[in-house]
Amino acid sequence: MPKQPYKEAVLWSPLDGRKVRCNLCHWRCTIAPDQFGRCYVRKNIDGTLYSLNYDKVCAGNVDPIEKKPLFHFQPGSQSFSVAAPGCNFRCVFCQNWQISQAPLDRIIDGAAFSPSKIVDAAVQAGCRNIAYTYTEPTVFMELCAETAVLAKEKGLANVFVSNGYMTPEAIDFARPWLDGINVDLKAFTEDFYRDLCKAHLAGVLETLEYLARKTDIWLEITTLVVPGQNDSPDELTRIAEFIAQKLSPDVPWHISRFFPQYQMSEATATQETELSKAYDIGKAAGLRYVYVGNLPGNRAESTWCSDCGALLIERLGYRIRSNRIVDHRCPHCGSKIAGYELS
Repeated sequence: MPKQPYKEAVLWSPLDGRKVRCNLCHWRCTIAPDQFGRCYVRKNIDGTLYSLNYDKVCAGNVDPIEKKPLFHFQPGSQSFSVAAPGCNFRCVFCQNWQISQAPLDRIIDGAAFSPSKIVDAAVQAGCRNIAYTYTEPTVFMELCAETAVLAKEKGLANVFVSNGYMTPEAIDFARPWLDGINVDLKAFTEDFYRDLCKAHLAGVLETLEYLARKTDIWLEITTLVVPGQNDSPDELTRIAEFIAQKLSPDVPWHISRFFPQYQMSEATATQETELSKAYDIGKAAGLRYVYVGNLPGNRAESTWCSDCGALLIERLGYRIRSNRIVDHRCPHCGSKIAGYELS
């Protein structure tokens, strides 16, 4: 058999009739020969599952880690951010739809940027970490894994920005080299996930609980507040209480402002007053670290001690103006501040 031009996928199993099962995400696609998984970047070729986007880097930028957003992970650091095409969701409000949804049209474009070149570029740019982001890292796991192992050898950390649909097997596969993750908890109803994302809530909740309870991967959560869709006080309360009670009160919750995008270009942006209400809901649920995103200059961009109220990390947009944390503790009252390499 001639050598395939593609990378053999990780985490798949053979089935009868030369079918295969992909075990990376909760879809667990059963894929017949010459067919694709739901992400359209994994294909069964002669009974073997291959990644079609391993050597297709479609984005590479240096970003502040705060842009992910990760506020309790190496604050103020620069993050080399990479992506390959594809996603296992179909969010109608996706801000990166040009690259995440391109494979639906069988377009899998990108540069042949090897793992070693990615790491070298990150080092040369003075980055402390590499972020696998913009699309969905679960569906370019092969590139993530090989890059991340090399990154660790160079002293760099690795983070995902994810929709949280990866399986426990995928999380275990990534645990040796994944240091942090921001997961989008987009809503707390099955209707939202089914109708607006073409996915299911249960898989995301399972992933979040597994990350929080079974791993030491640093976790932060983002909820994009979409007017009329997931912004009711009841739903926001259920999200906040789930994080506080099922995960940890120390998990930062980012409440982000929605701007019209993609197939929701006619919708309205989130009002600042609604984000303030969501912030209050998060604090009332017992969350220690609640942040408001996409509103530069808002007080809730900064990190405050949940015990004494002292200002710990002052932010303006994605810029750190000051970081007063010493040895993961508040310099005023000595309370421990949760996070990864905070100072």
